[in-house]
Amino acid sequence: MIRIALHGANGHQIHNALAAHPGVRLAALSAFPRESLPATLRGDQAIREHPSLDSLLADPEVDFVSLCSPRRAGQAADAIRALRAGKHVLAEKPCAMNEKDLDALIGTARATGRVFHEMAGTAFGQPYFAMREIVRSGRLGEIVQVVAEKSYPYFNDRPQDEAVDGGLVMQNAIHALRFVEHVAGTPIVSVSAVETSFGNPVPGGGLRMAASLALTLRNGGVASIAANYLNPRGTGVWGDESLRILGTRGIVESRGGGAFTRLVIGETDHGPLDTSGPGKPFLRAVFASISAGAPPPFSLEEELSPTRWAIRAKQSAVQRNI
Repeated sequence: MIRIALHGANGHQIHNALAAHPGVRLAALSAFPRESLPATLRGDQAIREHPSLDSLLADPEVDFVSLCSPRRAGQAADAIRALRAGKHVLAEKPCAMNEKDLDALIGTARATGRVFHEMAGTAFGQPYFAMREIVRSGRLGEIVQVVAEKSYPYFNDRPQDEAVDGGLVMQNAIHALRFVEHVAGTPIVSVSAVETSFGNPVPGGGLRMAASLALTLRNGGVASIAANYLNPRGTGVWGDESLRILGTRGIVESRGGGAFTRLVIGETDHGPLDTSGPGKPFLRAVFASISAGAPPPFSLEEELSPTRWAIRAKQSAVQRNI
């Protein structure tokens, strides 16, 4: 049994997913409101509430900490403290906001022998798992170009301070960077980025509303990413994302947040993808790596490579604005 603690509610905390995993138990909370728990857990007095992360990390009845830290800029330090306290860690993205912290996280996980993962399951939900399997089968031939967009809506409470949630490139475009590396299977070797605050309804606000990234790939291919907070509610999807992977033999694509998919090989249009399967639940793989020592879907460096390129993309955009 893995005894889990939740710290922070600033992101996609895992409380609603725990019921699907019989080998885990919610043991403790800090900076997370009990009233946000599912009704089946809300009244469970065995779930302890801690006044701070330090108090939670001192709890011997906690094996695993899921972090959605109140300020993303401080989350890498929170994760390192948790690892050094002997806890396994799952962290909301971005798990770090600079490469020094990212390298320290990787090094600390190696040194402590604890399991560390970012919430990096983008490639394992549908339709992206099906697209990944098509790429891995070789049916598309050599991947020459990847074109991706990730579009979220603007809302009044979206943080103007990037230190709160990571900002446009590291909170939003990181998904599209995972499309490139984890779905299309094409490691990135360089990135150039531009971003703009144009369209931000808050005068003088720090929120970037749109960004464009140009990437070169290890295999000689190229990729482009558009990320923005311009998704109108009328689209009917929260994340209106698209992905098009173009190879020497064919293309596979998804649009409308996965509502439309298509596979074309040579002269044959195979139509929509079969996405009836459940994919490969990332959280299950995380728990299995702890309870059974099962190998994770990626090495830690592969898992966190999109985060590294998100950091570098942000640095590129900042340098262009100087």
